[in-house]
Amino acid sequence: MLKLYDGGVYLVNGTEIVPESESARIPALCGKAADRAEAEKGTMAYGILQAHNKSGDPDNLRMTFDSLTSHDITYVGIIQTARASGMTAFPMPYVLTNCHNSLCAVGGTINEDDHMFALSAAHKYGGIYVPTNMAVIHSYNREMMSGCGRMILGSDSHTRYGALGTLAVGEGGGELAKQLVGRTYDVRRPGVVAIYLDGAPVPGVGPQDVALTIIGAVYANGYVKNKVMEFVGPGVKNLPIEYRNGIDVMTTETTCWSSIWVTDEKTEEYFAIHGRPDAYREMKPADVAYYDGCVYVDLSTVECTIALPMHPSYAYTIRELKENPQDILLECQTKANKQITGASLDLVSKVHDGAIWVDQGIVAGCSGGTFDNLVAVADILRGQSCGNGTFKMSVYPGSMPAYLELMKNGCLADIAAAGAIVRECFCGPCFGAGDTPANGEFSIRHATRNFPNREGSKPGEGQMAGVALMDARSIAATAIHGGKLTAATELDLDYTTPVYHFDRSVYEKRVYNGYGKPEPEHALKMGPNIKDWPEQPALSEDLLLQVVSYITDPVTTTDELIPSGETSSFRSNPLRLAEFTLSRKDPQYVGRAKAVLDLEKKRQSGMIPQEIRAVYSALDAAGVPNQPSCTVIGSTIFALKPGDGSAREQAASCQRVLGAAANLAVEYATKRYRSNCINWGMTPFLVEDPNAFALGDYVFVPGLRKAILDGTLSFPAYAVKPDGTVKAFNVSLGQLTPDERQIIVDGCLINYYRNGR
Repeated sequence: MLKLYDGGVYLVNGTEIVPESESARIPALCGKAADRAEAEKGTMAYGILQAHNKSGDPDNLRMTFDSLTSHDITYVGIIQTARASGMTAFPMPYVLTNCHNSLCAVGGTINEDDHMFALSAAHKYGGIYVPTNMAVIHSYNREMMSGCGRMILGSDSHTRYGALGTLAVGEGGGELAKQLVGRTYDVRRPGVVAIYLDGAPVPGVGPQDVALTIIGAVYANGYVKNKVMEFVGPGVKNLPIEYRNGIDVMTTETTCWSSIWVTDEKTEEYFAIHGRPDAYREMKPADVAYYDGCVYVDLSTVECTIALPMHPSYAYTIRELKENPQDILLECQTKANKQITGASLDLVSKVHDGAIWVDQGIVAGCSGGTFDNLVAVADILRGQSCGNGTFKMSVYPGSMPAYLELMKNGCLADIAAAGAIVRECFCGPCFGAGDTPANGEFSIRHATRNFPNREGSKPGEGQMAGVALMDARSIAATAIHGGKLTAATELDLDYTTPVYHFDRSVYEKRVYNGYGKPEPEHALKMGPNIKDWPEQPALSEDLLLQVVSYITDPVTTTDELIPSGETSSFRSNPLRLAEFTLSRKDPQYVGRAKAVLDLEKKRQSGMIPQEIRAVYSALDAAGVPNQPSCTVIGSTIFALKPGDGSAREQAASCQRVLGAAANLAVEYATKRYRSNCINWGMTPFLVEDPNAFALGDYVFVPGLRKAILDGTLSFPAYAVKPDGTVKAFNVSLGQLTPDERQIIVDGCLINYYRNGR
């Protein structure tokens, strides 16, 4: 049973849910009257946020974090931004992991060049360098950096350590650069939603099953969007810590802002095992705490679940899928094929011989590669076989300490003996850089996402594969049936629970920890692919935009804005990476954007091209004042709801280096993508009437600079059609902090700091 409450609730004594409309019952339960303003302060999230807030205003937060973390797709750009903004040393622990761009054959030496850049930066600025394949980013931070009451900011969207009492946030690189130059993370205090866990899962049901069940219930309706998910209730104590971690890391897929859990003796034991007992303290809500909503989950009713292509929210129980495979898979592939061009997904053909058949199983990364998950996989595979047919399976432990313990207790031997492949600590399968399926294959994965082509296929070249998310236990159950889709609860099995021994010396021998010991004279090691950010113009008083991509999908992911996979190798080279922008969604985008950039270069040289003269003539005829010679010309994209998914700032910066000056959207899928647009000087416009303009139209926004600086929220814009028709419509900006307004008008975060802000 899963229930979403309408409206706010009070949680009394940590166990009793009282809807706000029934608050008169509260004094009888705890002897205290219901005071919403006071009860809002009773959440765990409130206390942690205020402990890190430097503003003095509990509602408008300006926060500093206890530590930062980035991986090898993002850290070069962040350090380059901070370096250009005046950074001389890392002011807090900054963990640089190497778990994404680890396939060094891709692009020649450029991936390893980035790793050597990071090691030199750790020396120069005083950072923590985790060598290639030593640990995936979130495994290391759980093991070594988390702590009850702490806050961690990471440049990966799955920065989530709430199950360890740590409020962690995934954001674009600009937000980390702000921390590195001594600035704050500014945000309105987020709402908090209680995730009330009751009961205990049945054997065979794993953390991914619970996570997908919750995601399926809250994603589409935005129930927890940009809020904190606070896990409470008596069911928490029935979950091992790694089980909690597995649920927690998937909260990103709900579009929540962050997460936090109550802590207990299991949390305390986790920190003791990892040699950090001082990191523990008990955390729980006050006797009366107010939440903006509540998701009630009876864990005993959760079933083995599958999230079909192409989103973690497309969740079905495996039972209901197997009962009606033709209709469900047809509906799924029809929906998926509306999202892609150049190839088509065929799931219905996977139904034959009385079953659903899959071609590949992967258990990997921060969500799948935990010690407990791989022990369960070994329990299922022990003495069995994956078969010698089409089906194949790989597992990726999350960290070398976990890998070592799985070696010692024989679990990896059991997995390998069954025919599965044991691979390194690597995030590749999560974003298309490892175990890419063959064309037409159907892969089941205990990983974080199954967005379009995130597994690595290229529809523009006629390739397409489908990915469904499942728990490691059901993937292993499917493996021993040769790829026949099987829920783990269909097995009669006794699971083992071996004791985990954490060997810290693995890290002590290889990790470079230079925090607090910067070496200013140490030279940065710059490979030939590592380039500085190109200069960006400040915002002019008026702005002229051309719409160079018009996307009407319900949601546009960051993977569609800038593909993952092999493109990750070029993320230290802004101009080269920009060539891949929207390449799988709108292959004509780059050419159109470059054409607009060329128009702006001509304007800067003093020449107004005839095409632009015609636009201004139309505005003159409509009585709209304008100043062609001093108005920046930029490109823009329109998308209904852009930015779901990764925190990668390149989803915005790639547009910017191609001359983009704004985004037009009905709404933004995540705060982090909107923040990326702002930090790269792109105005995040909101539009109520997307039919006011079309692909190829120009959009003129007069007085934009003044409107932004004055805090004006809504103002007119004008669409200029190819035939010279001018149509007025309104645009708005939503809430912007004073710093965000200044960043936009300065042109980008780097300019903002160079201007002495």
